[in-house]
Amino acid sequence: MKDYSAMLAKQKEFFLSGKTLPYKARKENLGKLLSALKANEDAIIAALHEDLGKSPFESYATEIGIAYGEIRYLMKHLRKLMAKKRVASPITIFKASSYTVSEPMGNTLIFSPWNYPLQLTIVPLAAAIAGGNTAIVKPSRYSKSTSALMARIISETFSEEYIALVEGGHEENTALLELRYDMIFFTGSPNVGRIVAEKAARTLTPCVLELGGKSPVIIDGTLDMDLTARRLMWGKLLNAGQTCVGPDYVLVKKGYEDALISAIRRQSARMYPEPLSSEEYPKIINEKHFDRLCSLIEGSEVALGGASDRASRKIEPTVLYPVKETDPVMQEEIFGPVLPILTYSSLDEAIAFIRKREKPLALYIFSKDKAAIGKVHSSVSFGGGCVNDTVIHLSNPRLPFGGVGASGMGAYHGRRSFESFTRRKSIVNEATWIDLPIRFAPFGNKIRLLRKLM
Repeated sequence: MKDYSAMLAKQKEFFLSGKTLPYKARKENLGKLLSALKANEDAIIAALHEDLGKSPFESYATEIGIAYGEIRYLMKHLRKLMAKKRVASPITIFKASSYTVSEPMGNTLIFSPWNYPLQLTIVPLAAAIAGGNTAIVKPSRYSKSTSALMARIISETFSEEYIALVEGGHEENTALLELRYDMIFFTGSPNVGRIVAEKAARTLTPCVLELGGKSPVIIDGTLDMDLTARRLMWGKLLNAGQTCVGPDYVLVKKGYEDALISAIRRQSARMYPEPLSSEEYPKIINEKHFDRLCSLIEGSEVALGGASDRASRKIEPTVLYPVKETDPVMQEEIFGPVLPILTYSSLDEAIAFIRKREKPLALYIFSKDKAAIGKVHSSVSFGGGCVNDTVIHLSNPRLPFGGVGASGMGAYHGRRSFESFTRRKSIVNEATWIDLPIRFAPFGNKIRLLRKLM
């Protein structure tokens, strides 16, 4: 196994040289990353199809296009993001100028997952570059084709002392976490996120954790049911359900469950008439996850779908109903094209059901009732979400993306990406032409004046 301590030592030396700091260098390196991705776009699409069965459209819409958009945003706004920010000074430090300046976190470690292997690697990497950092990048071993391609792209574009990509699995992850960084950015499961946080805590290393959880959908029946089902299943079936913010379960108001299931049946058939043989319908990443999803379906009441093909690792869009809170499918994040449906009698009941579980990464509500929407948003803690749609909040680079509690800590995208990979230093520049005597001893009865000033 490679000597990662030597790799990090070289990056530390490179960072201390100051070469990552200038605006021009940061923007040029973002441009290099963008150009390298564009030059390899066809290869990226092929690798994503090999790993996850993604169509060219889905690869561009959910991975390549988002990566391009993030890089372009950072390039466009970089000078403003890096700029000194002035703030007012109180009269007690007359006559001073007060301001903050950004500084890089330093040497960073980025762990990315297998479900969106390009996007969830490149977006934080672009932020690290924009922030003036070095980075060691560790993608998942499960998305081996995309990871290998990114390793080639990175090695051809940047020197290892600046940006390095490490391939491998658990052994490499463990070895990397034994080293001390200035910041760790991790995207993955809550269980592994806890391990990363524990390792980081030993050296008081700040970290951003983008995790997951069971993201709920509330449907009260006031919105057109076919529109609801179409947007619900679009979000559910992206990447065959292997999406951290994908709808994980539905709470539908009693009396509307049959209409919802019928609408889901119609809309799913329109999108994927023959899902198991469709070239546009993604596959499950590996047999381990395929078997886990099949076990969640077995023994459940299947209202739609349920069939699977082991050879292609594809599972039909599947709706489970009725479902109890104690069923296996409600005990873990599903991460597949399986959607359990539960019912509720009152909005308070639905809110209480969500609040007694871990805080979700996303929450979706389909409703025309503005009061109900407001009540849900003010009552439930969650990372982010949509009203009358699913997943699309990720596509706006001006919205921060991140979890809360067990679904994560910290946020990124757009401006927040830059802020996550930098910190603001506070500085007071005091004038020299005047020196107020009040703060210097002897104090005597100066406290009277001090009270007025403060």
